[in-house]
Amino acid sequence: MSAVEPLNTNVRISLVDQIHDSPLAIVIATTGGGVASVSDLLLVPGASRTVLEALIPYSFESLSGFIGRSPDQAVSQEVAESMALACLARAEELIQGSIPVAGVSCTAALVTDRRRRGDNRAHISIATREGVVSVNLSLEKGLNDRATEDRIVSDNILLAISEAAQVAE
Repeated sequence: MSAVEPLNTNVRISLVDQIHDSPLAIVIATTGGGVASVSDLLLVPGASRTVLEALIPYSFESLSGFIGRSPDQAVSQEVAESMALACLARAEELIQGSIPVAGVSCTAALVTDRRRRGDNRAHISIATREGVVSVNLSLEKGLNDRATEDRIVSDNILLAISEAAQVAE
Protein backbone atom coordinates (compact mmCIF):
# COMPACT_ATOMS: atom_id res chain seq x y z
CA MET A 1 0.00 0.00 0.00
CA SER A 2 1.38 3.43 -0.87
CA ALA A 3 -0.07 6.93 -0.92
CA VAL A 4 0.66 9.44 -3.67
CA GLU A 5 -1.14 12.22 -1.81
CA PRO A 6 -1.01 13.12 1.88
CA LEU A 7 -3.29 11.13 4.18
CA ASN A 8 -6.17 12.85 5.92
CA THR A 9 -5.03 14.04 9.37
CA ASN A 10 -7.60 11.90 11.21
CA VAL A 11 -6.57 8.82 9.21
CA ARG A 12 -2.90 9.52 9.99
CA ILE A 13 -3.55 9.89 13.73
CA SER A 14 -5.67 6.74 13.78
CA LEU A 15 -2.93 4.84 11.94
CA VAL A 16 -0.25 5.98 14.40
CA ASP A 17 -2.55 5.12 17.33
CA GLN A 18 -2.94 1.59 15.93
CA ILE A 19 0.83 1.30 15.51
CA HIS A 20 1.30 2.32 19.15
CA ASP A 21 -1.28 -0.29 20.23
CA SER A 22 0.67 -3.03 18.45
CA PRO A 23 3.58 -4.81 20.18
CA LEU A 24 6.11 -3.64 17.52
CA ALA A 25 9.05 -1.56 18.75
CA ILE A 26 11.17 0.34 16.21
CA VAL A 27 14.35 2.25 15.62
CA ILE A 28 13.81 4.71 12.77
CA ALA A 29 16.33 6.61 10.66
CA THR A 30 15.53 9.00 7.87
CA THR A 31 17.67 11.20 5.66
CA GLY A 32 16.74 13.67 2.96
CA GLY A 33 13.02 13.47 3.70
CA GLY A 34 10.33 11.68 5.63
CA VAL A 35 11.13 13.53 8.84
CA ALA A 36 7.48 14.30 9.61
CA SER A 37 6.98 10.58 10.27
CA VAL A 38 9.18 10.86 13.36
CA SER A 39 7.15 13.81 14.60
CA ASP A 40 3.89 11.98 13.83
CA LEU A 41 4.98 8.97 15.85
CA LEU A 42 6.08 11.10 18.80
CA LEU A 43 3.05 13.42 18.88
CA VAL A 44 0.46 10.66 19.34
CA PRO A 45 0.24 9.32 22.91
CA GLY A 46 1.83 5.89 23.27
CA ALA A 47 5.03 6.68 21.39
CA SER A 48 7.22 5.27 24.17
CA ARG A 49 5.74 1.82 23.45
CA THR A 50 6.79 2.03 19.79
CA VAL A 51 9.79 4.29 19.27
CA LEU A 52 13.05 3.08 20.82
CA GLU A 53 15.22 5.61 18.98
CA ALA A 54 15.00 8.06 16.08
CA LEU A 55 18.01 9.15 14.05
CA ILE A 56 18.58 11.60 11.22
CA PRO A 57 22.00 10.93 9.65
CA TYR A 58 21.60 13.89 7.30
CA SER A 59 25.10 14.67 6.04
CA PHE A 60 26.85 12.25 3.69
CA GLU A 61 29.51 11.67 6.36
CA SER A 62 26.91 10.88 9.00
CA LEU A 63 25.04 8.54 6.66
CA SER A 64 28.27 6.78 5.68
CA GLY A 65 29.19 6.29 9.33
CA PHE A 66 25.70 5.04 10.14
CA ILE A 67 25.71 2.32 7.47
CA GLY A 68 29.43 1.59 7.81
CA ARG A 69 30.51 2.55 4.29
CA SER A 70 30.42 5.40 1.78
CA PRO A 71 27.67 4.63 -0.72
CA ASP A 72 28.02 5.52 -4.40
CA GLN A 73 24.65 7.25 -4.14
CA ALA A 74 22.89 8.25 -0.93
CA VAL A 75 19.35 7.91 -2.30
CA SER A 76 18.88 4.29 -3.34
CA GLN A 77 17.05 1.17 -2.28
CA GLU A 78 20.40 -0.37 -1.34
CA VAL A 79 21.14 2.46 1.10
CA ALA A 80 17.60 2.33 2.54
CA GLU A 81 18.01 -1.39 3.16
CA SER A 82 21.43 -0.87 4.78
CA MET A 83 19.92 1.80 7.01
CA ALA A 84 16.99 -0.44 7.97
CA LEU A 85 19.35 -3.30 8.87
CA ALA A 86 21.45 -0.93 11.00
CA CYS A 87 18.25 0.20 12.74
CA LEU A 88 17.17 -3.40 13.31
CA ALA A 89 20.55 -4.22 14.86
CA ARG A 90 20.18 -1.21 17.16
CA ALA A 91 16.62 -2.24 18.11
CA GLU A 92 17.91 -5.73 18.96
CA GLU A 93 20.50 -4.10 21.27
CA LEU A 94 17.82 -2.06 23.01
CA ILE A 95 15.19 -4.81 23.38
CA GLN A 96 15.90 -8.17 24.90
CA GLY A 97 13.49 -11.04 24.49
CA SER A 98 10.69 -11.89 22.14
CA ILE A 99 9.17 -8.44 21.58
CA PRO A 100 8.82 -7.85 17.83
CA VAL A 101 11.23 -5.19 16.57
CA ALA A 102 11.87 -3.48 13.27
CA GLY A 103 14.40 -1.18 11.72
CA VAL A 104 12.68 1.55 9.70
CA SER A 105 14.49 3.75 7.21
CA CYS A 106 14.01 6.27 4.47
CA THR A 107 16.42 7.98 2.14
CA ALA A 108 14.92 10.64 -0.11
CA ALA A 109 15.68 13.30 -2.69
CA LEU A 110 12.97 15.96 -2.49
CA VAL A 111 12.45 19.50 -3.79
CA THR A 112 15.70 21.40 -3.36
CA ASP A 113 17.02 24.92 -3.90
CA ARG A 114 19.87 23.69 -6.09
CA ARG A 115 20.04 21.98 -9.44
CA ARG A 116 19.92 18.21 -9.06
CA ARG A 117 19.87 15.52 -11.67
CA GLY A 118 17.44 12.68 -11.26
CA ASP A 119 13.90 12.30 -10.07
CA ASN A 120 12.43 13.38 -6.78
CA ARG A 121 12.12 10.05 -5.01
CA ALA A 122 12.21 8.12 -1.78
CA HIS A 123 13.24 4.63 -0.76
CA ILE A 124 11.66 3.23 2.40
CA SER A 125 12.75 -0.05 3.98
CA ILE A 126 11.55 -2.05 6.95
CA ALA A 127 13.85 -4.73 8.37
CA THR A 128 12.45 -7.35 10.74
CA ARG A 129 13.66 -10.72 11.94
CA GLU A 130 11.82 -12.16 8.93
CA GLY A 131 13.61 -10.04 6.30
CA VAL A 132 13.57 -6.65 4.55
CA VAL A 133 10.67 -5.09 2.64
CA SER A 134 11.19 -1.95 0.54
CA VAL A 135 8.92 0.62 -1.06
CA ASN A 136 10.19 2.96 -3.76
CA LEU A 137 8.35 6.21 -4.48
CA SER A 138 8.71 8.48 -7.47
CA LEU A 139 7.51 12.06 -7.06
CA GLU A 140 6.81 14.24 -10.07
CA LYS A 141 9.12 17.26 -10.11
CA GLY A 142 7.35 20.61 -9.94
CA LEU A 143 4.05 19.16 -8.73
CA ASN A 144 4.48 19.79 -4.99
CA ASP A 145 6.56 21.90 -2.62
CA ARG A 146 9.09 20.30 -0.29
CA ALA A 147 6.74 20.20 2.70
CA THR A 148 4.09 18.35 0.69
CA GLU A 149 6.64 15.90 -0.69
CA ASP A 150 7.92 15.25 2.83
CA ARG A 151 4.35 14.72 4.00
CA ILE A 152 3.73 12.15 1.24
CA VAL A 153 6.96 10.32 2.03
CA SER A 154 6.26 10.45 5.77
CA ASP A 155 2.77 9.03 5.28
CA ASN A 156 4.26 6.19 3.25
CA ILE A 157 6.71 5.48 6.07
CA LEU A 158 3.78 5.27 8.49
CA LEU A 159 1.92 2.95 6.11
CA ALA A 160 5.00 0.71 5.88
CA ILE A 161 5.30 0.62 9.68
CA SER A 162 1.61 -0.22 9.97
CA GLU A 163 2.09 -3.16 7.64
CA ALA A 164 5.06 -4.40 9.68
CA ALA A 165 2.94 -3.97 12.83
CA GLN A 166 0.14 -5.87 11.09
CA VAL A 167 -2.34 -3.07 11.61
CA ALA A 168 -2.54 -1.82 8.01
CA GLU A 169 -6.05 -0.81 7.00
